Amino acid sequence: MHLPSSLLIAAPLLATVSAEPIRIARRDVSLVSTSQEVAIRALPNSPSGGYAPAVVDCPKTKPTVRKALDLSEEEKDWLSTRRKNTITPMRDLLKRANIAGFDVESFMNEAAKNISQLPNVAIAFSGGGYRALMNGAGFVAAADNRIKDTMAAGGIGGLLQSTTYLSGLSGGGWLVGSLFSNNFSSVETLLSENKVWDFENSIFKGPKEAGISVVNRIQYWTEVAQEVAQKMEAGFETSITDYWGRALSYQLIGDDMGGPAYTFSSIAQTDNFKKADTPFPILVADGRAPGETIISLNATNFEFNPFEMGSWDPTIFGFAPTKYIGANFSNGVIPSGGKCVQGLDQLGFVMGTSSTLFNAFLLANITSYEGVPDLLIKAVTAILVNIGEDKNDVSQIIPNPFLDWNNKTNPNHGAFELDLVDGGEDLQNIPLNPLIQPARAVDVIFAVDSSADVMNWPNGTALRATYERTFGSISNGTLFPPIPDDWTFVNLGLNNRPSFFGCDVKNFTFDANLKNQAVPPLIVYVPNAPYTTMSNVSTFDPSYTMSERNDIISNGWNSATQGNGTLDKEWPTCVACAIISRSLDRLGRQTPAACKTCFERYCWNGTVDSRDTGVYMPQWKIAGAHAKDSGAAAFGGKMVNLWSSVVVGVVAAVLLL
Repeated sequence: MHLPSSLLIAAPLLATVSAEPIRIARRDVSLVSTSQEVAIRALPNSPSGGYAPAVVDCPKTKPTVRKALDLSEEEKDWLSTRRKNTITPMRDLLKRANIAGFDVESFMNEAAKNISQLPNVAIAFSGGGYRALMNGAGFVAAADNRIKDTMAAGGIGGLLQSTTYLSGLSGGGWLVGSLFSNNFSSVETLLSENKVWDFENSIFKGPKEAGISVVNRIQYWTEVAQEVAQKMEAGFETSITDYWGRALSYQLIGDDMGGPAYTFSSIAQTDNFKKADTPFPILVADGRAPGETIISLNATNFEFNPFEMGSWDPTIFGFAPTKYIGANFSNGVIPSGGKCVQGLDQLGFVMGTSSTLFNAFLLANITSYEGVPDLLIKAVTAILVNIGEDKNDVSQIIPNPFLDWNNKTNPNHGAFELDLVDGGEDLQNIPLNPLIQPARAVDVIFAVDSSADVMNWPNGTALRATYERTFGSISNGTLFPPIPDDWTFVNLGLNNRPSFFGCDVKNFTFDANLKNQAVPPLIVYVPNAPYTTMSNVSTFDPSYTMSERNDIISNGWNSATQGNGTLDKEWPTCVACAIISRSLDRLGRQTPAACKTCFERYCWNGTVDSRDTGVYMPQWKIAGAHAKDSGAAAFGGKMVNLWSSVVVGVVAAVLLL
C-alpha cells in the first residue's frame, strides 16, 4: 500500500537537511557501518529443524504451570547477575551527566552494597508498525555505548547497557525480537548488514536479495507456505499469524529463510544472555475470550519472555515455560504418560502474535501482487473458512497452556485453544504492564511512543489506557502514575517533547488491604515528534527507501537525545536524574538541586487543559531541519498524514467487521 508519489514531494528535501542542525556526523546519522558483521545466533533449536513444532520426551522433572506469586527462579537467578552488570555503565552514565552537587561514587558504592537499592531501568517500545521499529531503533542507537559519539556531549550512551528490561509490542516487538534474534547486535551493525532491516521491498514482494522477479516471488511465498504446511502436517493448528510471522521474519532475522527454526526461548541459551550482558526481552499480546471480538481494558495481558509465557492478571495469574507452551497442560500439569512439545514459540510466530493487527493487512494485499502462488492463497482461504472472518486477527495457541487453570476467573479455562491478539488492541499500545508489576521492582521506564493517535502522532492515549486500567480489578492493585486527557497532552505539548509522570512518590495512595502494592516506576515519556523529519508515516506503509528508513531512525535518535543537547543541553542530566530518583527516595537522600530543576521542567504538574483546539499539526522541533521551501514541506507532510489516516481507518474497519 504505497502513498501516491504526488504526496511525497517533500521527502527528498527533508533527507538533505536531517544532520546539520544537530551536528551529528553523517556516519552516525545514517548509522551505517561496514566494519562490523551481524553475529548470527547459533541457536535455531526447534527440534523439527524447521518451522513446525515437534513432540519430544519431557525432561525428568516435567514442566508445570506456576502461580504468578513472584518472579520465576530463572529470572531471579538471571537478575542477580544482570543487576551487577549494570553498575559500571550506569556509573559512567551518571558521571558524564555531571549532576552538580551529586557524588556519583558515593551513591553507586552505597547502592551496590544492596542491589535492591540500585536503580532498576526499563525501556518500553510501543506498537506502530515499521514506524515504531524505526523510531524505536533510533532510541536504542542513541542509548547504546557501542556506537560512536553516544557518550560525547549531549549523548545518553550507556543507558541501554544500564537497562534491565526491554519490552515491545507489535512494531516495537519487531524491534526487540529482531535485536535478540541477531545476537543483540547494535543498530549500527544491523543497518550495515543487508540481510535484515531492508524495507525497500515490502514483505509482499519478498527479500531484496532475491530480486523482484515473479519467479523469485513465487519461490519466496512457496517457502512461507511450505513451512506453515509442515506445522499443520505435524498436527498443529495454524492461523493467518503463521503466514504473517513467517513473512516478517525474512526482514528481521538474519538467517536463511528468516530463521524458521529459531525459537523465543532459545534466547535464554545464547552466551550473551546467559552472561546477562543484555537486557531481558518481553513481548506482549492480549487475550481474547471465547465469543469476543472487541478487546477492552479488561482483556488479559500476556507476556512472552525467554523463560515463561503467561499473565500477572487475576484472570490467569500464572506462567507456563515458554519452551514447552505447546505441551498438553491440564490444570497446570502434563498428564501421566503425556509428551512435551517444543518449537511452538517460534520467534517469528511470537513477533506475529504480538502484531496480529496486521493479519487483515496481509489478507487485503497479498492477492494484489503478481507471483503469489495459488497454494498460499488456497491455504489462507481454507484457514478463513475454518476459523471465520471474525477471527482473522487471532493467533492460536493450541493446546491452551491454561486449560482448567484458575477456573473461577480464567475466561479460557474450558477452551482447548488460547486466542491471542495484537498487544495494542486494548489501547495499551506501550507494553508497560509487565514492567509495573511490583515483583520486578522497576524504578524508571523510558516509554518510547510511536502510536498513531492523531495524524499518526501520539497523544498519550497508550499511557492513559494503562492508568485507567489500574482502577479495575484486572490490575490486581498495581499502581500507575496519573495521566491527563489527550487534549491536555496536545495543548501542553506533552506529546511533543519528553515528559515525566509520577515524579513525587508522596502522591501515591496505598490500599491497606493489598500487601503487595508498591510505588510505581517513574515514567519518562518519549513521544515521536518531527525533530528532523516528518516521521508520522502510516502504520500500514509496508516499504521504505534506505533514505526514508535512515531519516526516521535519525529522528528517533534526536528524540532520545533532544538533538544531542541542541534543544536542552541539560537533557543528559535530566535523564540521569530520572534514573536515580526512586533510589534516592529509598536511600533517604536529598534530591540534588540540578534534579529539582529538571523535574520542574519535565514533570507533569497536574495542570489540565482539555480544550479541543482543532487539527494537530506539530512544528519542526529543531530550527533549520525543515526544507528551504517550508510551504512545500508542510503541504507534503500534511497530505501524507491525511492519506495515512484513511489507510488506518480502512484496516481498522476491516478488523472490526
